[in-house]
Amino acid sequence: MFDMNDIDIAWCPGCGNFPILKILKQTLARLDIDPTELVLVSGIGQAAKAPHYFRTNVFNGLHGRALPAATAIKAANPALTVIAESGDGDMYGEGGNHFIHTIRRNPGITNIVHNNMVYGLTKGQASPTSRKGFVSPVQVNGVFLEPFNPLAVAIALDASFVARVFAGDIEQTTDILARAIEHKGYALVDVLQPCVTFNKLNTNQWFKEHTYYLENHDPADRQQAFAKATETDRLGLGVFYVSPPKLPFEENVGIYRDNSAPLYEREPDVDSLRDLIETFTMRP
Repeated sequence: MFDMNDIDIAWCPGCGNFPILKILKQTLARLDIDPTELVLVSGIGQAAKAPHYFRTNVFNGLHGRALPAATAIKAANPALTVIAESGDGDMYGEGGNHFIHTIRRNPGITNIVHNNMVYGLTKGQASPTSRKGFVSPVQVNGVFLEPFNPLAVAIALDASFVARVFAGDIEQTTDILARAIEHKGYALVDVLQPCVTFNKLNTNQWFKEHTYYLENHDPADRQQAFAKATETDRLGLGVFYVSPPKLPFEENVGIYRDNSAPLYEREPDVDSLRDLIETFTMRP
């Protein structure tokens, strides 16, 4: 019999991906989500390997392309719980364009981003979220660019749920992740985590000293949330922003207005397909 314990997990000892894997498993168990009704979607990278360590439905796509696939899966079958999970390079770098427009579309998916502020799979060059001064084999004189701020971008685009957590805080992160998965609409959870091999700056100790939990904060206050998201000396943890209720993409796009059956259950309209093929067939 196949045993998940027999799988060799391809992360360095001490990697922040391990607690994130534990947290997500605990969260799914707490919410009692049926593995047959769950789809984990990822791109390329160390974080993108996380779905491989679950006994559930998985779509592993191209670098930076997890979010369009996750959006389509949710639209095809809205009854599914869909989670897109990858790293800061995959989601904010290669996938930056998709990140922006997924927020605008507001599909009912949870977007978990493993943010270790470095490219871990490709040996340690700076990622979009690397801090100024970070020295890498490529940025030998240190990063001089402003780091990409995913929370500020998401709040500016009126994302329906925006949170940041730290992988070392199991209980708090599990609670917030559960809220994100249960949220109706797009939910971003940016997970700060160490890369013990390639990032010697942003260590567990660094995160402990440079983060704090939001207190007396109203997630409905968008201006306050944006102000908190732009802080740089110490990074806030918690739920930053929850927008007023709005329809998710899969309901707003109109696929189910005339037929409540999920797309995958519908019989194809052969005549329409034939007409479409005929329209776009090139002729000599």
